[in-house]
Amino acid sequence: MKILVSDKIADSAIEGIKSLGHDVTVKTGMSSEELETVIPEFECIIVRSATKVRKPIIDVAKNLKLIIRGGVGLDNIDVDYAKSKGIEVKNTPAASSISVAELTIGHLLAVARHIPYGTMSLKNGKWEKKSLKGIELYKKTLGIIGFGRIGRELAKRALGFDMNVIAYDPFVKETDMNVKLVELNELLKTADFISMHLPHTDKTHHMISKEQFDMMKDGAIFVNCARGGVVNEVALYEALKSGKLYGAALDVFEKEPPESSPLFDFNNFNCTPHLGATTKEGQDRVGDEIIKILKNY
Repeated sequence: MKILVSDKIADSAIEGIKSLGHDVTVKTGMSSEELETVIPEFECIIVRSATKVRKPIIDVAKNLKLIIRGGVGLDNIDVDYAKSKGIEVKNTPAASSISVAELTIGHLLAVARHIPYGTMSLKNGKWEKKSLKGIELYKKTLGIIGFGRIGRELAKRALGFDMNVIAYDPFVKETDMNVKLVELNELLKTADFISMHLPHTDKTHHMISKEQFDMMKDGAIFVNCARGGVVNEVALYEALKSGKLYGAALDVFEKEPPESSPLFDFNNFNCTPHLGATTKEGQDRVGDEIIKILKNY
């Protein structure tokens, strides 16, 4: 097939795809207008999160047979519309689970122990030891919203910290892990740490907003390494401003990149530029999964 790679994937994946005999073109950083002009000649497109494969692109992609999303979420692709045009849509949901789970643990610790602000203040010549008293993860309750592959990987690591783990997922009715499945409101009211791990859809848009933050325990820590849009960032700002939350961290934003955000003013707010799957190992696994998809296809 003639394959267009429109977002960065591992070099080993490019070589692996070529070894299957496919004609590969790598062209990243295109605007939607540029993509519309080049997509008609390709039978397959491989994307990560930057490229948006929406209806206007699909309408002009007269030869397109397969869309591969190197990653978990499919919110940058009009999946149902693509399928209605006879185009298969595949993703690599397992490849980056460990990378995202580990980043989440990093954010939980960073907020709880003031690591980013402590680093910044020390570099600025301050020694704020007494004012940066932290809290432990040990024996605290972690609430995981979304108990799919990433949620389960996070639970494994949290149990290693001797945390109590509860989870909410309307599609999961039982688990063999030492995790208690609860309703969302119970999770919000009882968790000391809350972490999001679910896709952004019409149903999950702003599912954590003022009402949900008000339900949380005073001094809770909130982390989102899932998708921008599942959290109302204005409501998160108010929860931090009021002191309701001990702190928060986001790896994802409703608009990426965020041009600016009032959240940046808080010392107890940490953030990363959508790095969840951005590890060498995670990217290599994504590449391996893409190659498997192409072999099966």
